[in-house]
Amino acid sequence: MTEQHEEGAIKANLTPLPDKVGVEGLEDKWRETWDESGVYKFQNTRDRKAVYSIDTPPPTVSGHLHVGHVFSYTHTDVIARYKRMQGYDVFYPMGWDDNGLPTERRVQNYYGVRVDVSLPYDPDFKPPFEGTDGKKIDAKDQVPVSRKNFIELCEKLTAQDEKQFEALWRSLGLSIDWSQTYHTIGEHPQRVAQKAFLRNLARGEAYQQDAPGLWDVTFQTAVAQAELESREYPGFYHKVAFRFEDGTPIYIETTRPELLAACTSLIANPDDDRYKPYFGQYVYSPLFKVKVPILAHPAAEMDKGAGIAMCCTFGDVTDVQWWRDLKLPTRPIIQRNGRIIMGVPDWITDEGGKAIFEETEGKTTFSARKIIVDHLRESGDLDGEPTPTKRMTNFYEKGDKPLEIVTSRQWYLKNGGTDADLNAQLIARGKELNFHPDFMRVRYENWVHGLNGDWLISRQRFFGVPFPLWYPVKEDGSADYDHPITPSEDVLPIDPTIDVPAGYTAEQRDVPGGFTAEKDIMDTWATSSLTPQIVTHWAEPDEASKALFNATFPMDLRPQGQDIIRTWLFSTMDRAHLENHCLPWSHTTLSGWILDPDHKKMSKSKGNVVVPNKPINQFGADAVRYWAASARLGLDATYDEGQMKIGRRLAIKLLNATKFALAIGREDENHHVGAPAEAVWNPADVTEPLDRAAMAKMALVIRQTTDAMEAYEHSKALEVIESYFWQFCDDYIELVKNRAYGTPDEHGKTPSEKAVKSARTTLGLGLDAFARLLAPYLPFATEEVWSWMHAGSGSVHRAAWPTPELYVAAASGVSPETLAWAGKAVEQLRKIKSEAKVSMKTPILSVALSAVHEGAEAIRSAIDDIAQAGRVVGKFDLVEKHAEEAAATDDSDASTEAETVAIESSELGEPPVKAKKA
Repeated sequence: MTEQHEEGAIKANLTPLPDKVGVEGLEDKWRETWDESGVYKFQNTRDRKAVYSIDTPPPTVSGHLHVGHVFSYTHTDVIARYKRMQGYDVFYPMGWDDNGLPTERRVQNYYGVRVDVSLPYDPDFKPPFEGTDGKKIDAKDQVPVSRKNFIELCEKLTAQDEKQFEALWRSLGLSIDWSQTYHTIGEHPQRVAQKAFLRNLARGEAYQQDAPGLWDVTFQTAVAQAELESREYPGFYHKVAFRFEDGTPIYIETTRPELLAACTSLIANPDDDRYKPYFGQYVYSPLFKVKVPILAHPAAEMDKGAGIAMCCTFGDVTDVQWWRDLKLPTRPIIQRNGRIIMGVPDWITDEGGKAIFEETEGKTTFSARKIIVDHLRESGDLDGEPTPTKRMTNFYEKGDKPLEIVTSRQWYLKNGGTDADLNAQLIARGKELNFHPDFMRVRYENWVHGLNGDWLISRQRFFGVPFPLWYPVKEDGSADYDHPITPSEDVLPIDPTIDVPAGYTAEQRDVPGGFTAEKDIMDTWATSSLTPQIVTHWAEPDEASKALFNATFPMDLRPQGQDIIRTWLFSTMDRAHLENHCLPWSHTTLSGWILDPDHKKMSKSKGNVVVPNKPINQFGADAVRYWAASARLGLDATYDEGQMKIGRRLAIKLLNATKFALAIGREDENHHVGAPAEAVWNPADVTEPLDRAAMAKMALVIRQTTDAMEAYEHSKALEVIESYFWQFCDDYIELVKNRAYGTPDEHGKTPSEKAVKSARTTLGLGLDAFARLLAPYLPFATEEVWSWMHAGSGSVHRAAWPTPELYVAAASGVSPETLAWAGKAVEQLRKIKSEAKVSMKTPILSVALSAVHEGAEAIRSAIDDIAQAGRVVGKFDLVEKHAEEAAATDDSDASTEAETVAIESSELGEPPVKAKKA
């Protein structure tokens, strides 16, 4: 770490200053320097107490990042830079979440291919497309390829995307240690994911089960509860008659009449007086004439539809609940492709019912619904015409069609959804975790309390981490799923479709007496939930990995979006609790969403995203970071180019103010800054009241800023820093610049060397502090000004975060408000000229200024600087008023600045004559 304090002072090594300053070119200049110097490299030379480790979100590799990513990742980078300046060895890796459905969908679109597992690998395969300009290629037009060919295309495209992502992060100035990069599909993450799964399996926390589950017919995969998205979906209510033995009807209302053949029962609430007489009786389903019971269950809603519903296996998650609780038969008719099964089910024995079912075989649910409704009309079992409705329906968050519920063999991991003790333990873990902001904690707790099943972690896809399992093949050729074959940890990672289990030969694959591979892969969250274990090299046998793990785990910070608390945050907590018996990190910071100018959430699906390169190129990285860092954690923020312009102005002002201060005393007669020089900014040299006040305010700002940063309130810290920075520039520098130059006043009096040194020291101390305080926010501009002040001393990003003690020593007991009072006085002097519509260089021949007692004391202590700044060349009287007297001069009830500092009388001189051009 660069430490500039030397015997209670700051030693500066000044460089020649550029003739013109600006933010242009700074990013390329300093990125190259940072890469060469390794300023952000994790040293891994300290114990756990000296390390600050960050579980950085690995962005999904699915084409392009948008400005929302820039927003949230900036928040993390501000904290990382602050902690580094606090002396921590910051472990700040970056990962790429490159497996899963988004990547597969992008590859299908980009190359125009789809997987056909029956095809052999073609080493010479060339895809039909190389990018399709975002146009979606229909499945029928996609060329079938082998699984291995498809995976190779996934790896090729993700590698291209990751280069673009890294270039963007570098352009934004993220202080990532790029030597600590990982891929969720890489060899090491696969080994971690497979090792963790095998240990879950050994402890009984992972299990497989044939059970009804949510299924996406488009992606042909099972979907977990955490990936659901409830959307409004149009449909129709159909009033349908079930009939008792004597033909008497009982009516239900349904939006899914195509599932009549799958009906197992009618269900009503046990407290519903309308249906109490019928519980335990039987009715026959329309068209198919299947005998089903009328049963009671408290989940039936009395005020919904007819108050009685048919339970089908399976129409929705309520059907699953009824099926489990009432031990109903399973009568599935929907296939994985979303179509009606082929072959009449054995529970349909009526000949007319069989004929109707045959009409629906192989049809989509939409087509089957039309057939069934037409037959219901003909039979007289449809009461009236269907009435339109809109209902909330479950979708896969990345899917376009409503989910079906399909019975299939899947792998599950315990997460408290079926285990009350584990649920309580995970609630307790949530109470241990520090949420920033704290109100986000309730979202975690609500999610855990609302779990209704364990975590479904298997997926029927191709590009992901394989389950490290095989199964014995019985003599009849079927797989023995009850006795999985597992590998030893030392051979991981493995691909069971390629690798052979110990004790078998390749020739025994898929033959009786041999083995068969588990073909499913793990859900992408099953790998991403292990990012703390991946980046810290958990359970790796080599000594370097053990040292890294001991120095970084449990980690300090998990930054992430608020929308994935239920997926990423919770699943990571679950995995660490089961495997490591602790929290994976001690803090989590949760960013809000970015809204477009119409205050709608930015998303690719809405087409309202902003590509981040655009604002970075237009305004500069520091400006974009300023906009992002101005937003509080947990709250949504609007994409605001106006804020970026303010950030750009702040960066330019820092450059100009620092150049101005460092140039004082070093300029020759041609206004060129001379050779490099050394300077010592010693608090003991700050002697003038106004200078001491500026340092007192700096000490206060440092305290407030540090407290805010420690509380992960980066936006509050920025607000405090920025507010004082502009006061320092607009008030302090304007007040003392003449004294700092040693310029004689209007009476020809030259300030003493002591007074000049006091001003120059204060400027140096102040701007050195601002460079450090603003470094986490404006890394490029602050590095530039730091290089002017501290040549050869390393990066500002390795400098020590300022502490108030140095500035308290320079303040010597003066109130920080002195500067504010002096600023108000100058403002009133300028107001005289502004109202007279004359130049600010116009001299004031005499003036009487009134102020309340506190203000009068402060103004009196800085009156020479005030007179210089306001060009008061004659009599300057200061009238002290009591607060009550000042308030009585105003007609309003509220106290205003004009009441506390006001002009009693004044006389202006002649405005300066402008020099005419030759």
